[in-house]
Amino acid sequence: MDEIKRDLLKAWLVKAQHDLAAARKLSAEPDSYLDTAIYHCQQAAEKALKAFLVFHDQRFEKTHDLEVLIGLAQPYEAKFSTFLNTAVLLTPYVAAFRYPGDFLDPTREQFDEALSAADSVWQFVLSVLPAEVHP
Repeated sequence: MDEIKRDLLKAWLVKAQHDLAAARKLSAEPDSYLDTAIYHCQQAAEKALKAFLVFHDQRFEKTHDLEVLIGLAQPYEAKFSTFLNTAVLLTPYVAAFRYPGDFLDPTREQFDEALSAADSVWQFVLSVLPAEVHP
């Protein structure tokens, strides 16, 4: 792998790692911001998936739809199919609580489920990428 590709791949992974860390910090009591924290869960999964696609030289359009990204990843790693429900769960959080609407904040249970889901995507992506690109 050339240096440019390795650096781009690491950059995607670092951004995903930072989104997970931000979600954890923003969800900390007593002053939690679950609306923002849950957004970072979606972003962490999205960026991890995009890192995987970069590794495989798979082009992707600008999208926040995790189902689309998983569909692009599956030909390279069939086990991504186990994350389709995760994609359905996380994708709406890119906007669901970002703007005023019926629900201003997710519940603690929604956030905990989203964090666990995002972390599972993150861990899986790391498990199928070479250690040399891990942050």
